Amino acid sequence: MSKIISREVRLASRPKGFPVPENFKLEELELPPLQSEQVLVRNLYMSVDPYMRGRMSDRKSYVAPFEIGKPLEGGAVGEVIESRAKEWSQGDIVTSNLGWREGFVASPKQLRRVNRDIQPLSVYLGVLGMTGLTAWAGLQMIELQAGEVIFISGAAGAVGSVAGQLAKLRGCRVIGSAGSEEKVRFLREECRFDAAFNYKTGAIYDQLKLSAPEGIDIYFDNVGGEQLEAALSVSRVHGRIIACGSISVYNDEKPRPGPSNLFNMIAKRLTMKGLLVLDWLERWAEFEKEVSGYYRAGKLKHRETVVAGIEQAVPAFIGLFQGQNVGKMVVHVADPSPRAS
Repeated sequence: MSKIISREVRLASRPKGFPVPENFKLEELELPPLQSEQVLVRNLYMSVDPYMRGRMSDRKSYVAPFEIGKPLEGGAVGEVIESRAKEWSQGDIVTSNLGWREGFVASPKQLRRVNRDIQPLSVYLGVLGMTGLTAWAGLQMIELQAGEVIFISGAAGAVGSVAGQLAKLRGCRVIGSAGSEEKVRFLREECRFDAAFNYKTGAIYDQLKLSAPEGIDIYFDNVGGEQLEAALSVSRVHGRIIACGSISVYNDEKPRPGPSNLFNMIAKRLTMKGLLVLDWLERWAEFEKEVSGYYRAGKLKHRETVVAGIEQAVPAFIGLFQGQNVGKMVVHVADPSPRAS
């Protein structure tokens, strides 16, 4: 096998507050020769996600921190270029957690086969990937019922947009918040939310109360901060909260004070559950059967913001915290090989 050169993004230093390009380094390396029971994969698409910011700090969390000087990790869709493992053949399309690099050598257990015929292949990082599973799992956790009112913050993002569409398919009234008028239109016109508002143009509580004058049953929290506080005030008795993310505070160097109205948890007998998608991997087949059915039938829209080239991965990641994405943020690394006729 001739030499194969790949580029990868490594963590150069731990961000202090908001991440900057200097915290990362793009390095070139030669991939090792393929050994028995190994597979050579070229990444086609890779994911950048807000949760990765937590792994860039050295504080203890539910996943090990990224190591300085080592490549970052994340969801990716790739193509098998060469295989010395019986499970895989050249041209197979796979997903892995080995993003942030152009190519890699892996063992078969690090890969998961996906259907090449479902397009775009980047959908396996969004609606049919970890973000789709996260949205689906959150709704399963609170046993969503038809007729209920659900409010989703960060609703134009990868998880929020899927959660809202799934809730609509289950007969709920769906309200979403987003950070621009373009995103609000996306929620109303493409995702078919019943109501959506721009949290930057007015008081969040007032806009949520106007959208849900009789209150909400469920809050799907992707943002935390002021939006969580507003949801606590507008929740009905026995309301439920899915704590999925808190992107508004990920870059804070010091913890913010908690919501000033937590007494609502007691007065309204609310339930709040934390969501980690890693706890739901064993139910992947159930998720895939339901959600891929919606996607194939055209009932579930997939929107993504795509940037081209591994060198754009860091700006794309930083852009997540500046609201630059509508739907899933994806980095296009390479095109798949033409299929044999």
